[in-house]
Amino acid sequence: MEHRPALTASPRPAGTSALTAESLLRRLEWRVVRRLDGRLQGDYRTLFRGTGVDFTDLREYTPGDDLRHLDWNVTARMDTPYVREYVEDREVTCWLLLDRSASMGFGPVDRQKSLVVAEVATTLAHVLSRGGNRIGAALFDDRVDVVPPGQGRNHVLRIAEALLRPPSTGGARTTTDLSVLLRAGLGLARRRSLVVVVSDFITQPGWERHLSLLARRHDVVAIQVVDPRESELPAVGMVYVEDAETGEQIFVDTDDPVFRARLRAAATERQDALLAAARRAGTQVHTVATDEDLVRALARISHLRRQQRR
Repeated sequence: MEHRPALTASPRPAGTSALTAESLLRRLEWRVVRRLDGRLQGDYRTLFRGTGVDFTDLREYTPGDDLRHLDWNVTARMDTPYVREYVEDREVTCWLLLDRSASMGFGPVDRQKSLVVAEVATTLAHVLSRGGNRIGAALFDDRVDVVPPGQGRNHVLRIAEALLRPPSTGGARTTTDLSVLLRAGLGLARRRSLVVVVSDFITQPGWERHLSLLARRHDVVAIQVVDPRESELPAVGMVYVEDAETGEQIFVDTDDPVFRARLRAAATERQDALLAAARRAGTQVHTVATDEDLVRALARISHLRRQQRR
């Protein structure tokens, strides 16, 4: 996936200097979780369900079965495809792999992509922990910081607090390599787990292989945080745009219809390439936009995952 330039981004979500983990969680409980309870009737298993690991039986393969459950030894002996059946765990371990790189600072002043990551991750941690599941997190900027798995409200606050800290800024500005975060996830999630990757997927190439390895071993949910202006700049005349990660600047005419058309075409091409790469890796990318209602976004993901499992 090629890197794309973004408008100048701050190292921390604007307007969050006074935002604490407690105030963020309370706001999400009131504005998001209560509404999700009404929409999903508490059935978060459709959205956050992990595949159980307790083997119960073998049966012949039928179209639509998960190919990861094929038992190759029995299939070879019987000359007919057989799959293993599992009992789904009521409790799962979830790992949140969270991108905090420089490009996540792009977006509206009051809701940059990094704040959306914090909202999504805190909401997921809260509803999963409320169901008795253990939640761990790996936060990536120029290094990977780990919050070990735990349960309960205080643990959710620890994850939220880590997300609200200013990201590391040491070293030269370079394009993000999402492979570093995905490799960390492979090392952290030993037992089959639910792995949620939240990123804008602005990254150096080569990440697909590591996502594929994660998808083979775990139930992976990939969430892409986007801002509409990354593909459709407002018509405001001549402006400087800066690559949030490398600092490179260019001067563009946002009123130029040719430039705008080229920007849209390039964004569409990159998005199509991302979706295709994720499919090859064995997962699906769900998008959440900075201008989107979080409840609607999570309900949409729930619906799509429910359809996948039919």
